[in-house]
Amino acid sequence: MSKPKTKRALPANEAKATTRSIRINTRKLNDVAAEIRGMKVQKALAHLQFSPRRIAKDVKKTLESAIANAENNHDLDINKLIVAETWTGKNLVMKRWFPDARGRVGHIHKFFSELTIVVREVSADAKEAA
Repeated sequence: MSKPKTKRALPANEAKATTRSIRINTRKLNDVAAEIRGMKVQKALAHLQFSPRRIAKDVKKTLESAIANAENNHDLDINKLIVAETWTGKNLVMKRWFPDARGRVGHIHKFFSELTIVVREVSADAKEAA
């Protein structure tokens, strides 16, 4: 006998994808994530494709995963999807050091972040109102 299925955390018209341990500072990742917030997914993918930021490739992968989750797991129409929410969070920090002058130590912090993208299917009348 298996345990009961957990209740779905998101509404029926939403899907999400999360990427953890992205090797970048959270502030830099949030700059790129904020640019696509509220866009249609096709426009957001095009925006990320031609973005000069290095991290845009990882954000695009996460967005594609959220789109695939919406299509395959939740039967949502990908032509009606928008990027509803994006948020970033801190993850682990690798702490390194290097020898400095006069016997001191220079500190290096290598930050990791995580990214969550939620896509939402909007109806045709809601798109016209927006």
